[in-house]
Amino acid sequence: MKKILLTLFLLIGFSANAQFVIQGQVFDSQTQESIVGATIQLVETTKGTVTNADGTFKYETNIDSDSIDIKISSIGYESKTMTITNGQYLSISIQPSFGELQSIVVTANRDAALRTESPVAISKLSSRLIDETKPTSVYEIVNKTPGVLMVNLNNEQHSMSIRQPMNYSGYSLYLEDGLPIRPLGVFNHNALLEINQFAISSIEVVKGPVSSIYGAEAVGGAINFITQRPTAVPTARIGVQFDQFGYRRLQFGAGAKIGKLGVYIGGLTSTQKDSWLDNSDYDKTSVNVRLDYHFTPKTRLIATTVYGNYDSQTSKSADSIAFYNREYSSTSAFTYRKSEVTRSRLTLEHDWSVNSKTSVTVFNRFNSMGQLPSYRITWNAIDPTVATGEKNENSFQSYGVLAQHSYNFDFLDSKLIIGGMYDYSPNDYWAYQLDLNVNLRADGTSVEEYTIKEERPDIKVSEYDAIIQSSAAYVQYDFEPIKKLRFSLGMRYDRMSFEYDNFLDQTDGNKSYSQFTPKVGLTYDLGNDKGLYANYAQGFSPPSLTTIFRPRPKENVDDPTEFYYDLDPAVFKNYEVGGWAAFWENKLYIDVALYQLMGQNELISMRLPNGSYEYRSAGETLHRGIEVGLTLRPVKQILIRTGGTYALHRFEEFQISALESDDVQNLSGFEMPSAPNWIWNSEINYYPKWAKGLRTALEWQYVSGWYENQVNTLKYEGYNLLNFRIGYQWKGIEVFTNVMNLTDELYATTVSRGNTSTSIATFTPSAPRTFMMGIQYNFVGKK
Repeated sequence: MKKILLTLFLLIGFSANAQFVIQGQVFDSQTQESIVGATIQLVETTKGTVTNADGTFKYETNIDSDSIDIKISSIGYESKTMTITNGQYLSISIQPSFGELQSIVVTANRDAALRTESPVAISKLSSRLIDETKPTSVYEIVNKTPGVLMVNLNNEQHSMSIRQPMNYSGYSLYLEDGLPIRPLGVFNHNALLEINQFAISSIEVVKGPVSSIYGAEAVGGAINFITQRPTAVPTARIGVQFDQFGYRRLQFGAGAKIGKLGVYIGGLTSTQKDSWLDNSDYDKTSVNVRLDYHFTPKTRLIATTVYGNYDSQTSKSADSIAFYNREYSSTSAFTYRKSEVTRSRLTLEHDWSVNSKTSVTVFNRFNSMGQLPSYRITWNAIDPTVATGEKNENSFQSYGVLAQHSYNFDFLDSKLIIGGMYDYSPNDYWAYQLDLNVNLRADGTSVEEYTIKEERPDIKVSEYDAIIQSSAAYVQYDFEPIKKLRFSLGMRYDRMSFEYDNFLDQTDGNKSYSQFTPKVGLTYDLGNDKGLYANYAQGFSPPSLTTIFRPRPKENVDDPTEFYYDLDPAVFKNYEVGGWAAFWENKLYIDVALYQLMGQNELISMRLPNGSYEYRSAGETLHRGIEVGLTLRPVKQILIRTGGTYALHRFEEFQISALESDDVQNLSGFEMPSAPNWIWNSEINYYPKWAKGLRTALEWQYVSGWYENQVNTLKYEGYNLLNFRIGYQWKGIEVFTNVMNLTDELYATTVSRGNTSTSIATFTPSAPRTFMMGIQYNFVGKK
């Protein structure tokens, strides 16, 4: 009898303490990347857990049942409810939400934060949007951001306009996983040639200065390309893209997690031959590799390497005769741009607790850019037989460290971020003159072709070695003094210095720039997915070394050679208010920002009394506008996205000549050239229920007219574009077609001319109707 009672007692005790084990991993159904911080909750209870840094979880509960219901949720994703059995290992994929307002962004403060708690104008371009766009060039994605115009200069060459006119100034900062692609002081124009667009997971675009976190050049805004992470389950992609104009691309990507090690590798190789535009062949190869090793759930090591090689001919801009006759011939068959780049980083991350974490990154960059640029060809209209060009090479190596620590306090629900950076970048540059032959058209007033007469390495345009050292310290404190009102205060100190040897005048020395950049912002939650924000921020951009070491023009041949050591950094002040609102159960989302950005000491080209030109840090400009973004999903099969900006860009105080005989000496009050008032991009996507796996999209890009010259006498009419995309996926096979410039419009992405009545406009023509086609195989394995 005692044995029977003891057995019953043990059985009852075991049953009372029976453990129901819930374990597994959560990942993004689009990218297959692990989701950190996803909630796993027992339905109709408050019990549960969250996923750790590699997306896994394990939770035990005292439930005597064969199965239970759990709910999986994460910010920015659609929730999922499922029934599970005891001990079952779960591989759970959840779908990104189209209309979710509370998305997670990292670019606003170098750390994960809610979009609605970031007092800046920031847009996130999702993995799904990028995948369905199937871009051949980055501008096809970035231009979907309200208020942003990435100007296509063909062959992936570009300029950027974020709260700025279309220009080549270094007022936009390009980041890859939070690290600047190029060091401070090295001109960052065309830096996105070096991006591997097939390895991009998402893109975050901040509009307005974020110098308090990222430093110089983050003036008009910053674009952070967030690359693919190792996937939670084995994946592989391989595909080809091609068009009727000789473009071909092979692309591949694969990822997996093997124990504590995660791996991703992705790349592309593309080529362009015999295009619609003469002298525009190019080749590009780019590969990204990433390794993640999780020592423990709280400590991980991340290693990435990027390799890129770019080699392109560069067709010179067309004059009006060639452009309007659709004669896409080049006047300079010898111009080129070549780039080779390697970027590596090693990041150690440690979570001290749920409220505290630290990351330390060491990084290295190598870059060599060689050019015989078409924009350096100078033709003398007075003596039409005279022309010169330039051959140059700019190379650098970088070694640096970036460290950041963040801590969340219970006091005022506050968060502190502190960080610092050091970048050591030796930089070498040389440039020499080319003498060119000029073949004129029959009219005798325009150029049909340039040819190289003689390379002149004996005539140095510029030659220097410089060791650039940049250091910075920053702090940001966010707090909530009263419920729903949140403040964000930031401050950064930057110092850039360089030691140099200037071989043109056989001198050496050093130069430095330093700057404090503050930021103050607030957000106010109105409830029901609506809110307001306001901010004040400063930004700055020092002159690039290639500008500093250009010789000043001489009044007399015997005068000593002087350089631009006296140029000051351009400084900007930004005032901004905005808001967001979701309606109709988050089926409609609106985001609005109004800003005023004022620039001082902007670089100008001043005409001197002797008729020559030199650079001055003297210009003042005003940039004022409104940005609007709207997303509507009335039914599951239709997604509508539209957004854009209306902006005014004006010279406030801008003297360009000290020569009394010049008709124009001061531009104050004139609108800036190449500054369209309206930029708009809209798209309607259709996912028919009757054809699972089919998608279609019609996109409209509108850029209003802009002044071609500084004195506002001539205006280009701008352009309207339609792009159509269609794709179909059956199991792992995907076929797609992008029809770019559907209506075959004749348009130019840039048009500019001088201020005199005899100046000739130059046009950058864009492609006629283009059929981009592709096929891709996507493999997704199981855990």
